[in-house]
Amino acid sequence: MTTELIHPIQSLSGPLELPGDKSISHRYAMLAALADGTSELRNFAAAQDCHSTLGCMKALGAEVKVEGTTVKVTGRGLHGLKSSWRALDAENSGTTIRLLSGILSGQNFTTKISGDASLQKRPMKRVVAPLRQMGADIRAKDDNFPPLEIHGGKLRAIHYEMPMASAQVKSAVLLAGLYAEGVTQVTEPAKTRDHTELALEEFGAQIEKKGRTIAIHGMPANNGKAALRAKSLDVPGDLSSAVFFIAAASMFPESNLYIANVGLNPTRSAILDLFQQMGAAISVLNLQAKQGELIGDLAVKGANLKGGRISGELVPLLIDELPMLAALGPYTEQGIEIHDAQELRVKESDRIAALAENLKRMGAKVEEFPDGLKVEGRGAGQLRGAEIDPRGDHRIAMAFSVAGLGASSDTKILDAGCAGVSFPTFFQELRRLAGDSYQ
Repeated sequence: MTTELIHPIQSLSGPLELPGDKSISHRYAMLAALADGTSELRNFAAAQDCHSTLGCMKALGAEVKVEGTTVKVTGRGLHGLKSSWRALDAENSGTTIRLLSGILSGQNFTTKISGDASLQKRPMKRVVAPLRQMGADIRAKDDNFPPLEIHGGKLRAIHYEMPMASAQVKSAVLLAGLYAEGVTQVTEPAKTRDHTELALEEFGAQIEKKGRTIAIHGMPANNGKAALRAKSLDVPGDLSSAVFFIAAASMFPESNLYIANVGLNPTRSAILDLFQQMGAAISVLNLQAKQGELIGDLAVKGANLKGGRISGELVPLLIDELPMLAALGPYTEQGIEIHDAQELRVKESDRIAALAENLKRMGAKVEEFPDGLKVEGRGAGQLRGAEIDPRGDHRIAMAFSVAGLGASSDTKILDAGCAGVSFPTFFQELRRLAGDSYQ
């Protein structure tokens, strides 16, 4: 188990290139495996989660070649996947198991898919329920947890009104909809990230959007034109990874950070709007549309952050960024208060409990709620260095590494290697950008 020692610093400055966006990489890999021909995916995420997806698609018959950050996937065609002789291993990736469940529901074979001990504790009923409505036969431990046994077959189109906002559930239903007769519709209670819809369109599926309802036209095997096209695509830099460095740079007046080639999809960039409302000094430069996704550069300088309250429809748009925002709370004027985020309790860890526990270790004043937490601002005093247990959760490890930069003494991050799930070079980049002030 690796540990990292985080030293207090004075500023964060320099250029930063981010690893490829995890959400987009997952989706491109899956659709490339269902396409006819060979797709080239450049700046593919270094994250282990996305390589878990590649492993699953390879086990299902796709040809996968990894050359640095470029991945070439030769697809089997929409109806050409083959049964795996062993259970698929999603490892720690909830995105892999949930999205793949939609695809596997439309196959004419049975698949077992599981993951590591953490993944086996994460709820799947929210995905299983609509897929069963479409005709899938899915069995789960206690009817809710991995491993899943998916008996694929003929699916029927449905109109699914989601009880709670979840991009993963929406995506699973839309991917299953590729295999259903007719038009499958999903209505969201609140807007979630739309990478799946954009990727499906890019690969040749017919998608329609009206308000919060997304529809996909099925491409069943008896349709002679049922084919997705192989593509040559660039994956933008991961905005959720950028957030840790934006937060870190904002904490120190002398910071001057330039982050190139970041994905700025409007369903993801709510975090930038929130940062700017809090007083962050962020400029968006060189904005352009590419493959349906917005991409640009970010210039970040030190700022006096106000803090604020996050709740309601904003929560699904910030779900991955909430750990960093909570850990940033002690460095803001008003602190941070988060509600309506009970989803955080069933991520890679119970993120609400992990945040509260570790913030208290550093001396922060924290009140924990069933659906969030309240973290007092600067007036409660400077954080002190502490030993942090991220509970195997990459976002908790990275969030407290940033919090440790402004502490009064060194902070030790236990099991720091878990950051590699999404950002293998995180600590290396943090040290580089801190430069001499990290000594």
